[in-house]
Amino acid sequence: MGYKKKLWAIIPARSGSKSLKNKNIIKFLNKPLLVHSINFAKKLKFVDKVILSTDSKKYKKVGEKNGAEVPFLRSKKASSSNSMEEDVLEDLRKNLNKQKIIPPDYVLWLRPT
Repeated sequence: MGYKKKLWAIIPARSGSKSLKNKNIIKFLNKPLLVHSINFAKKLKFVDKVILSTDSKKYKKVGEKNGAEVPFLRSKKASSSNSMEEDVLEDLRKNLNKQKIIPPDYVLWLRPT
């Protein structure tokens, strides 16, 4: 029996938008914006896990209520307005290692905006 490759959907949603406060949880079609990405990822049969990467306890609560996992909050370095996707992915890798969680083989990057 062979090893099945794991793919996680990662939804990056920091709370510190400069232009539109809390834009990732503003309602669009009666749902917080980030929930649309969660729901989309949950419909994909090849996605093994939906992870919300956020720095916000409020966003974490919304994500978990809608079926995403939020195993930790993002670091300040990975949450600044200057942070790059690479910073978020490195933060994810470090935190998974700290918690002894085996990372996926692949990620699907789903922006909520």
